[in-house]
Amino acid sequence: MTQSPQDIAAEIVDEFSFFDDWADRYQHLIDQGRHIPPLDEAYRTDENILKGCQSVVYFAHEMKDDGKLYFHASSDAAIVQGLVALLLRVYSGQLPADIVGTDASFVGKIGLDKHLSATRKTGLASMVSAIHSAASNATP
Repeated sequence: MTQSPQDIAAEIVDEFSFFDDWADRYQHLIDQGRHIPPLDEAYRTDENILKGCQSVVYFAHEMKDDGKLYFHASSDAAIVQGLVALLLRVYSGQLPADIVGTDASFVGKIGLDKHLSATRKTGLASMVSAIHSAASNATP
């Protein structure tokens, strides 16, 4: 059985709570980004560049036969790639209703929102908005 987005978000909060200092948290975030598979070249198109991000973020989604929404994303910036990895962990492979019902408050719970630049916060908000929009508009 697939874990709920809320359960995955709680796991992420627990992971980050092990780190006392921000250098370690940033390193963990960057490591998360290194572990997502490379984005398929088919998704690296101008249409898939997410607006509102300072760095280049490719973002695409697809509904599969299992009724779940899968996200494909990548960034050229290490910290943003880490944020992408966290969002993919929480939201990709979930039912649209579960995605819509799960906000990104876990980012605040791990304290990242206080340590991101204004442009990164805007980019993060754009990614979350795109995820929720895709889920809201998804039809199985």
